[in-house]
Amino acid sequence: MLTKNIKFREFKIKKNSLKVENDLKKLLRENNSVIKSLTKNYINNFKVKKISKYKKFLDYRIIGMGGSTLGTQAIYDFLNFKIKKKFTFLDNLNSSEKKIDKKKYLNLIISKSGNTIETSINSNIFIKKNQTNIFITENNQNHLRKIAEKLKAEIVDHNNFIGGRYSVLSEVGMLPAELMGLNIKKFKQLNNIIKNKKFLKNLVNNVSAQLHFIKNKKYNSIIINYDKKSQNLLNWYQQLVAESLGKNKSGLLPIVSNMPKDNHSVMQLYLDGFKSNFFTFFYVKENNSLKVTNNKIFKSQNYLGNKNIDQIIFAQKQATENVFNKKNIPFRGFEIYNRDEKTLGELFCFFILETILIGRSLKINPFDQPAVELIKTETKKILT
Repeated sequence: MLTKNIKFREFKIKKNSLKVENDLKKLLRENNSVIKSLTKNYINNFKVKKISKYKKFLDYRIIGMGGSTLGTQAIYDFLNFKIKKKFTFLDNLNSSEKKIDKKKYLNLIISKSGNTIETSINSNIFIKKNQTNIFITENNQNHLRKIAEKLKAEIVDHNNFIGGRYSVLSEVGMLPAELMGLNIKKFKQLNNIIKNKKFLKNLVNNVSAQLHFIKNKKYNSIIINYDKKSQNLLNWYQQLVAESLGKNKSGLLPIVSNMPKDNHSVMQLYLDGFKSNFFTFFYVKENNSLKVTNNKIFKSQNYLGNKNIDQIIFAQKQATENVFNKKNIPFRGFEIYNRDEKTLGELFCFFILETILIGRSLKINPFDQPAVELIKTETKKILT
């Protein structure tokens, strides 16, 4: 077990992990804002008491892009059964989006730089007069901060040492989580997991295995997802890995593949196609699963009798793992048995630490994204 809530299956490949282990020790000793945000010691740039007045709303709209919203979407979907409010996400540009909406929204606008084009456009189009707005952005005179000041909106400072994709356990993810009615203290799990030798050993071995794959030109990290409510968690992970490690002609290409649907499309390639892939199986135990109606089953499929959807999905996962084993296809696995803030916090910590450690071993700065800035500059040139 990775923790009592997460069963983890390591890659079978065993490599010397001493360097990674030393890198982890150094990382945990550093004065690193990202690492601090994973701990109970991190002080959010908002007061719970001050934002409690905003909890009266039933409809919230999150306006942002990439890391500014993906972590919040992951929290909202993964823990939706606990949340009694409606959150809508404007996280892309859509020319056919309806402008007229009579709902009484609280708008939460998030951009670290405050100059993200898509966030500025959506704010311009969809924020109406007399709406309540909260802006999370850096403490400088950027575009969105000027808008916030003009609207006399609530402004929360975005920590300028924490990039969007790493910001989920800072104010960027925790303020929305507080508005959702979740216990934000329970997300902060780093203090606990660094005492867990099993967790640290699995993390180090897992990083060492992925470095081995990269060295052997296996660059495609395919996530086999068996939980619909984890789609945005894995989309967040996809950005984290791709944007952090895709530099200097190196990196990993994370691809989210949703099961069992993809058994009927790309699974043939995974099993018998090119061999530059390694895999992550991701499954969450669902306790309230629909059940097959026995009196509608014909004899040829009586093995489905008295089964619920979760049992069938889990059997499909096990079957796929068995076939992968027979074909010597490398994979690891996460099985989640408790859907709560603590478990999600543990997963956020694992994936963030994993990504930083891989970056350091590859001599890549995992915290910047220089190539993306080129497109922003070129777009501005074309529109000017």
